[in-house]
Amino acid sequence: MQAQLTPVVIPGPRVGTGPGHGPLGSYERSLGRSRESLTRADRPDVFTMYDREWDLFPEVFAPVYSPSTRVGIEFLNLARPRTRDGGSFLEMGCGTGLTATMALFAGYDRVVASDINRMAVANAAANAERHGVGDRLRTVHGDLFLGLEPEERFDVVFWSSNYVLAPAEYSYRSAHERAYVDPGYHAHRRYLAEAPLRTTSTGRALLHFSDRGDVPALYGMADECGAELRLLATRQVRESEYGDDVVDHLLFEILPRTA
Repeated sequence: MQAQLTPVVIPGPRVGTGPGHGPLGSYERSLGRSRESLTRADRPDVFTMYDREWDLFPEVFAPVYSPSTRVGIEFLNLARPRTRDGGSFLEMGCGTGLTATMALFAGYDRVVASDINRMAVANAAANAERHGVGDRLRTVHGDLFLGLEPEERFDVVFWSSNYVLAPAEYSYRSAHERAYVDPGYHAHRRYLAEAPLRTTSTGRALLHFSDRGDVPALYGMADECGAELRLLATRQVRESEYGDDVVDHLLFEILPRTA
């Protein structure tokens, strides 16, 4: 069963107030979703999305149980083939590699898919091979940008992030949990500082966030990093797979702060 996706444009996001703000932002709840996703009896080895079959490896985030992958692809306009005429695309936290592979179908000619989870890196490579683009999609194992060559730059840098804030002292109990929560927003702070440095002169550093996360904290970190956030798009989604939550998904561009 796939989560329902009913996007609509909304005036603006709701905001949080720190780790575990309200039921939507509860990091304990997100960790519970992580555990349930791994242990469900109906967790597939292969799933269908965008009229294609995709492998799903153990310990890898399952797009069938969350609308976030579809929302990200919609934000990036990757659902339709050949909407781009070349260019380079970097996906952080690639998971199954679905988004990165769709970027190739959309017309990007150089795509890199990176993840800190070794199983996800293998999963992304397997799906690229499954769809005949293994020679054009490069997979990288690393913590954010650490797996890349120092000189590498991209027209689009994109991360659909683990936007739920966990306490800074929380220690991950599995690689899978990294897809759900970010203790102390350490990874987000690094991304805000480093992503703009990995773009070409006309490139864009993008962040897919939601109001499950702490939006005011994100703005504050951007300011501390000498950056500003431009809200490019919003989508309101009813997530029916684990309850009946309505979540505001947000696409930000990270820009150098102007004077």
